[in-house]
Amino acid sequence: MAASIGEGAADDPGAAPYGNFINYYDFNPPENRLSLIPATLLQDLGYSAAASGPILTLDVGCNSGDLSVALYRHLVGHMEGAGDPQLYMLGCDLDEVLIQRAQQANPFPQTVNFISLDITQEQACRAQLGGYLSRFGRCSFDLGSCLAVTMWVHLNHGDQALLDLLSRLATLCRHLLLEAQPWKCYRSAARRFRKLGRRDFEHFKDLGIRGDMAVQATKHLEQSCGMELVRSLGSTAWDRRLLLFRRRPAGGEDGISSTEGGGSS
Repeated sequence: MAASIGEGAADDPGAAPYGNFINYYDFNPPENRLSLIPATLLQDLGYSAAASGPILTLDVGCNSGDLSVALYRHLVGHMEGAGDPQLYMLGCDLDEVLIQRAQQANPFPQTVNFISLDITQEQACRAQLGGYLSRFGRCSFDLGSCLAVTMWVHLNHGDQALLDLLSRLATLCRHLLLEAQPWKCYRSAARRFRKLGRRDFEHFKDLGIRGDMAVQATKHLEQSCGMELVRSLGSTAWDRRLLLFRRRPAGGEDGISSTEGGGSS
């Protein structure tokens, strides 16, 4: 199914029902997000490979991998021990064609990996992400990023799928960078599809979670997922807030001091 998704998107760069645009980084280059993310982010969060071993990062909805690789470069350049930084990144996307492109262009095959994965499928996530984490003897990632993915899950699968995605990310990641598309993007996506003669998104008219989507996501993560908002890193050129969350410390102890962090996958 993922292969056909990629083929369908290739027919028309604007007709990507899951956000799997074939030319995404032509109109939204990595620098739009990297300019908001401190290169010292991992150190600022208390991570040190020398103290706690490998640092694991996850990029959900990585598309062709351009931002994943750029973020890896951005972060690894400011880590101690540049010869062996012990920073690892896993990028995942449901589109096999885009993942193949990411794999072929990957300049860091020893530390950056890409897999085809539908993040809405719980069993597949457990198998593939759990298998990756087990290589390091870990049960969660130190830092996850989910940028401009929430809307596509919401439009295609409904309210519960959006909440499940956020809950899954909270379980998988000790810290999370989240960029939730605002509601105006939902309307734009639906309008674009109608203009292309495509059927409307199945769940669009019935969605109960609406309004300020960053606020909605924050509410669920804080009230139902044991996470807390650390701060907003600012807004992108497209006026989308980039939010940084962390797993709420248990018993008053800062969760970033723990190697495992209590997650599971």
